[in-house]
Amino acid sequence: MSEPPPAHMRALQVTTLSEAFEGVEIVTALTPTLKVGEALVRVRAAALGFPALLMTRGAYQHRPDTPFIFGGDFAGEVVAVSENAGVTLGARVAGGAITGSFAEYLAVPAQGLLPIPEGVSFAHAACFPSAYVTAHVSLVHAARIELGEWVLVLGAAGGVGLAAVDIALALGAKVIAGASSEAKRAALRAYAPDAHVIDTTKPFKDVVREISGGGVNVVFDPVGGDLFAEAMSCLTFAGRMLVIGFASGDIPTLSANRALIKHVSVIGVRAGEFSRRFPEKRRETMQHLMALWSRGAIRPHIDASFPLDAWRDGVERMTSRACVGRVVLKP
Repeated sequence: MSEPPPAHMRALQVTTLSEAFEGVEIVTALTPTLKVGEALVRVRAAALGFPALLMTRGAYQHRPDTPFIFGGDFAGEVVAVSENAGVTLGARVAGGAITGSFAEYLAVPAQGLLPIPEGVSFAHAACFPSAYVTAHVSLVHAARIELGEWVLVLGAAGGVGLAAVDIALALGAKVIAGASSEAKRAALRAYAPDAHVIDTTKPFKDVVREISGGGVNVVFDPVGGDLFAEAMSCLTFAGRMLVIGFASGDIPTLSANRALIKHVSVIGVRAGEFSRRFPEKRRETMQHLMALWSRGAIRPHIDASFPLDAWRDGVERMTSRACVGRVVLKP
């Protein structure tokens, strides 16, 4: 019989909102108690993401009251279950949370947990949930990509961008991957040799049109800013522009006549809310992703991992925008 979890745990807490993480500290906190349908996970790895970082300064749309433990995607093993949880003790699982994963323990609804395929590490599993769900909802449910279509992925070396490259290739699309530095482009060429890698720090419309033979069917844009307008020019007639986020910090505007002239669809993607409103689509997404993951068709990528005590190094790695894939903390 396994021992019960301890009454207290170490956690990375946002005590006060601040611009440069001055209000973030490691604390001793109470281990969460379970509600009906929840499981307690011993977190072994948790991935950094821009939403979590924005929450530390109150700049994200979800603004939890302080103090709060931040952190989103995670992986670990189930150490306690409540009534009707439907998951077994000791199961290796991954999942996503709005907050709370940068801690030794996390209580989450058991129905949202994903089994980790055999041979996959906790760190790799923690890179999976939100990035791959966002990419899948975008490409499959929103854009409805078809075999052989051209997809331009901006910010392709980031966590969500790399997931989009991975999924698009796995589904038989032809991919053009854009990145802002030679180091990132080299990493992309090594990670996805079937993708065409381009430099997005200089005009790229003509390059994209030459590679694709006239333009792309889908643009996946988690960056925004000036790249948005040029990417719109890369679309073919009846193309689909996926608005994923604004990592550049600049929210672009669109002249409606541009969409009209080329019969272009501009589609905003909010994968978490989509999944909550359409649970049957969420199940389809999870089943499809698990099938791809289990047979090795998609493979989450770790840029770097750090112990919880070195969380500032992880944050600096991510905010420097030098990382390729995800940065992971290990509580």
